[in-house]
Amino acid sequence: DIQEWKECPDYVSAGENSCYFNSSYTSVWTPYCIKLTSNGGIVDHKCFSVEDIVQPDPPVGLNWTLLNISLTEIHADILVKWEPPPNTDVKMGWIILEYELHYKELNETQWKMMDPLLVTSVPMYSLRLDKEYEVRVRTRQRNTEKYGKFSEVLLITFPQMNPSACEEDFQFPWFLIIIFGILGLSVTLFLLIFSKQQ
Repeated sequence: DIQEWKECPDYVSAGENSCYFNSSYTSVWTPYCIKLTSNGGIVDHKCFSVEDIVQPDPPVGLNWTLLNISLTEIHADILVKWEPPPNTDVKMGWIILEYELHYKELNETQWKMMDPLLVTSVPMYSLRLDKEYEVRVRTRQRNTEKYGKFSEVLLITFPQMNPSACEEDFQFPWFLIIIFGILGLSVTLFLLIFSKQQ
């Protein structure tokens, strides 16, 4: 079924050298083709579906949980979690989202990127306890090219370990040893005296 080509409905709203289609001109799951012409000849031609080009809103509710602190108390492992964009129906399976997590130390300029994920949580290993980190996540529909905007940045700050508090927590229980020592010595003396009287 070949349909007639139609003129762009709005050359103004999206800015110079653009064509804007609002929702009254498009529907999801319907393929569209567009062509760019100049002096009667076709310059460019592209076909797409709306669901392939719409960029999802950012993930929401980023938070983190401490999983483990190394025995040396230099590194920590955490779990970062988030929720899908509220306006995407991922539970019904109409859309499958792929997430991309970026992170960096607070004062760095370059973000590091983890491999794309299909889940809404990811562990991060061996983060330094004396550093602060920033984390952000963005999403796209699976098998599409363009990611949407990033989420708000999550700041990860580890509580500072207080050496004196740790010493108090792990002090050797001398008081109990002295009490048990005196009690043991008393029982031994009592048994020794009692055995000599018989």
